[in-house]
Amino acid sequence: MKNIAYNRNNAVNYARKWALSRNPAYYDFQEIGGDCTNFASQCIYAGAKVMNTTPVTGWYYHSVSNRSASWTGVEYLYQFLIHNRSVGPYAHIVSEEEAQPGDIVQLGNSGGEFYHSPVITEVYPMILVAAHTYDALDRPLASYTYYTARFLHIDGVRTWS
Repeated sequence: MKNIAYNRNNAVNYARKWALSRNPAYYDFQEIGGDCTNFASQCIYAGAKVMNTTPVTGWYYHSVSNRSASWTGVEYLYQFLIHNRSVGPYAHIVSEEEAQPGDIVQLGNSGGEFYHSPVITEVYPMILVAAHTYDALDRPLASYTYYTARFLHIDGVRTWS
């Protein structure tokens, strides 16, 4: 297995291109729970170019009925990125000050449930994000109302070749 760099520019460019519309290659989950993590996964994939097709525990999208829970679920994406030791992107939690464009921020409530996965598009002079469900392009993170946030820094990507 080989480590390759995560292409943050590709992830951010994808986020900016599709933040206010939908890529027809992917199902829009807007009406069945929200599209934010689907969009975040698309952005990560644009920067990683590698999926993990392991049934149940992987991170992949082939169709609406052939995808992993981690592709579209907030907590499942977190679990995959933090615990992935195989093929695909991997991440760790960083402080807000350490976050970079192309990283993911997940917003949570006071009960400890994380419910939204915007993609960071800029970090200076303030963090800006792109997101689906409540579509946003370069929206200040500070304009959201949330109790807690976790910043997932994509460290790199593992591939077989």
